[in-house]
Amino acid sequence: MASDRPSPPVVHWYAISVRPRHEKSVSQHLAHQGLNYFLPTYRSVRRWKDRRKELEMALFPGYVFVNLNLRDRLGVLRAPGVVRFVTFQGQPAAVPDTEIRALESSVSAGMRPQPHPYLRQGKKVRVKSGPLADAEGIMIRRKDGFRLVLSIDLIMRSVALEVDESDVEPV
Repeated sequence: MASDRPSPPVVHWYAISVRPRHEKSVSQHLAHQGLNYFLPTYRSVRRWKDRRKELEMALFPGYVFVNLNLRDRLGVLRAPGVVRFVTFQGQPAAVPDTEIRALESSVSAGMRPQPHPYLRQGKKVRVKSGPLADAEGIMIRRKDGFRLVLSIDLIMRSVALEVDESDVEPV
């Protein structure tokens, strides 16, 4: 017997493209609208001739992630600085929840993600334990340790995080 109750709205994470250097103002506008958004940031030291300053920069310049039902996308598109939703074949493309959760976990665990060039080749691994458990990425070796490159395929951007080699397994 079918239920007459409407099904709950389907909510996914989506990447929105924003005007250059408008990530924080778009995030503030989304927060003011009561929307669930995610703007991962990192700290960067910038040097000028007369001084040095530590700045908080967007990890993925030009993008903000928003969690919503697509029926509610008009409010996002009306936000000042929003350009469009990232699409695939003309439709807004959902970012896998696992990728957003891995980013949120790494930031909240104080792992200090850093921007990294997007990689297409390399050894794909899965994290077995810790705050990034079940996240998949590409392992790269540096002379001072190991880094996991976590890629958000939809927007073709990546971040690099320090991991212990024993915490990952090949996929």
